[in-house]
Amino acid sequence: MNTTHPFFRVTPMPTTTQQLLERFDAYLTLERGLSQNTAAGYHNDVRHLLEYLGDATPVSQVTTLQLHNFVATLHDMGIGPRSQARVISGLKTFFKFLMLEREVESNPALLLPAPRLGQHLPEVLTIDEIDAMIAAIDMSKREGQRNRAIIETLYGCGLRVSELVDLRLSLLYPDEECVTVIGKGDKQRVVPISREALDQIALYVSGARALLTPKRGCDDLVFLNRSGGKLTRVMIFYIVKDLCERAGIRKNISPHTLRHSFATHLLEGGANLRAIQQMLGHESIATTQIYLHIDRTTLRDEILAHHPRNRHQKSPEIS
Repeated sequence: MNTTHPFFRVTPMPTTTQQLLERFDAYLTLERGLSQNTAAGYHNDVRHLLEYLGDATPVSQVTTLQLHNFVATLHDMGIGPRSQARVISGLKTFFKFLMLEREVESNPALLLPAPRLGQHLPEVLTIDEIDAMIAAIDMSKREGQRNRAIIETLYGCGLRVSELVDLRLSLLYPDEECVTVIGKGDKQRVVPISREALDQIALYVSGARALLTPKRGCDDLVFLNRSGGKLTRVMIFYIVKDLCERAGIRKNISPHTLRHSFATHLLEGGANLRAIQQMLGHESIATTQIYLHIDRTTLRDEILAHHPRNRHQKSPEIS
């Protein structure tokens, strides 16, 4: 979402509105049990709506038409269908909360339609492209070994970025070649980790990381920033984008692309879909099945290229 647009400039909220948002935050985390990232996203969605409405329209008087106009504004700003759908989900949750709190008599977001998303097939890196990213790391810089370990871990374990920045030294088990990951909703899962990733982490921990003084609360984190603090998701994004540019990769890449690539390469290698589901931490197998579509595309290309019926043969000469 384009949060640099003037529409999304943060303005101070009235005290009563700020208190309402704080109660909404508590509802999301304590009653709904949503992750910190999801709750923060919903909070921002509601804040953008309130800024759009201004002081003239209290939440108790918001109409469905106003919500439609707000979503139309998102579309006009070039915000994509998936981001629009996320915003609408946040608004529906907010007005459901207001109903429970008896702040509104009816729910204006109830009939708000979500945009059609269609099927989105994520970008996937080839193994050669991942090797090119790793080769592009400047190992002469003090963050070089850290970045090498980050790429190996993201790809080797299929982690979400939030899981990577929260990775704990105490949850690494080198002898068993696995790591306990804290995923969405603070759910833990055990993920195999490659010997290459473990070796690169060990080099970082005993080298550049040992020279840092971890900030409060960061002692057990695997990856730290230059000042000993916790890495942000944005920083991981910049690391990945920079390496892609250096490697000459022109695809639309984000850290999540390494996760998609991990799953796709496992599937192409014959891994069971249920096993991939467990390693990725997907609650529903339906989420994992998107990788079937990617693999089927590969299969189609292979069939067209190699099946005898599809080979272009010279027409027999007519005598």
